[in-house]
Amino acid sequence: MTGRPQNDLLRQLAPRDFELLAPHLQPVDIEAGHILHHAGDAVTAVHFPCGPTLVSFAVPVEDDREVESLLVGREGAVGVAAGRNLSLAYSRIVVKLGGTLVRLPLRALEQAQQRSAALEEAFSRYADCQFAQLLQNAACNAAHSIEQRAAKWIISTQERIGQAEIPLTHEQLAGMLGVSRSYASRVIQMFKARRILATRRGAILILDAAALAARACCCNDWVKKHFDEVLGAASADG
Repeated sequence: MTGRPQNDLLRQLAPRDFELLAPHLQPVDIEAGHILHHAGDAVTAVHFPCGPTLVSFAVPVEDDREVESLLVGREGAVGVAAGRNLSLAYSRIVVKLGGTLVRLPLRALEQAQQRSAALEEAFSRYADCQFAQLLQNAACNAAHSIEQRAAKWIISTQERIGQAEIPLTHEQLAGMLGVSRSYASRVIQMFKARRILATRRGAILILDAAALAARACCCNDWVKKHFDEVLGAASADG
């Protein structure tokens, strides 16, 4: 492909490192709900969400429910943690908000990393950031209220897609929080009563970003700080 995709991880690579990957990058348009991997599937490719595209990791729990443990947008990639060896997906990996993803065969990434230590370092740093994000989400689920977590997830989604109107349903938010749809709807109604949010068919509209941020926990900020420190250092090194 020609030019850099709208993905921050690819855009921060040095030109010589991006050129190693460019012949193997395959842009594909995928609709919301498409499953990239079921739990137990072999992970043979890295996927880079572009623009407003979002991918989530849904971990099964009891009662046939799933809890979303990780949300990945244009800041990163899915499949990087597999490293140089064939790995199995632990969770269901599904496209949350449809759009363009760029696919890179894991074998091609491995070969490029063998030719560039800087490229290997960049993806290793991102894998560290993704692990930190998982740790923070685990702590958040244990320590913070449903209201705080709902505000955090909505803000996190909005930051990734870059617009105040978020194509997020009550059911999708419930999956992020690991609660029933009715519980998620009650939280949304509470925010609506305070004129913080409004809803449209299949979407949530942020009316008062400052008030929403005041009700969110700090987990999203801490994760962004770690991303800036670790990936910013990688960019500076490059």
